[in-house]
Amino acid sequence: MSGNDRQTALRLYLAVGCGAAIGSLARFLSGYVIVSLLGLSALYATAFVNVVGSWVIMFFATLTRPDGRLMVGPAGRQFVTGGFCGGLTTFSAMSLDTFILLFEGDLGLATTYLVSVVVLSLASAWLGYLVAARFNRLPITR
Repeated sequence: MSGNDRQTALRLYLAVGCGAAIGSLARFLSGYVIVSLLGLSALYATAFVNVVGSWVIMFFATLTRPDGRLMVGPAGRQFVTGGFCGGLTTFSAMSLDTFILLFEGDLGLATTYLVSVVVLSLASAWLGYLVAARFNRLPITR
C-alpha cells in the first residue's frame, strides 16, 4: 500500500470514528432528554434516534449522490453515513427493547413497538429522499 493509499484509508477511518463519536453522543443526549427530562419511556428514545437517523442518512445520501446538489468526497460521506448515522441509530437497542417486552409477557406491545419503529423509520427515510430529491431539483442561484 502506497503512502497516498494509507493517507486515504486513515482519512476514512478518522471520518467514521469521529462521526460515530458525535452520533453516539447525540443518541445518549437524546435518550437523556426523552427519558430524564421529558419522563417518557426509553422505548421512545430508541424509536426517536432510529427514525431521525433514517431520515438523515437518506436525505444526505440523496443530496450527495452523483447527480445531487452537494459534492462530498468519500470521507465526508462516511463521516455522515457510516459514522454519525451509525453511531446515532441503534438496531441492537431496538432488538433488546423488543425482547425485554417479550420476556415480560407483553407480546402486543413488543409487536406494536417493533412494527412501528420499522415502519416509521422506512417512512422517515422515504421522506428524507423526497425532500432531498426536491432540493436537488431547485435551480442554482448565484
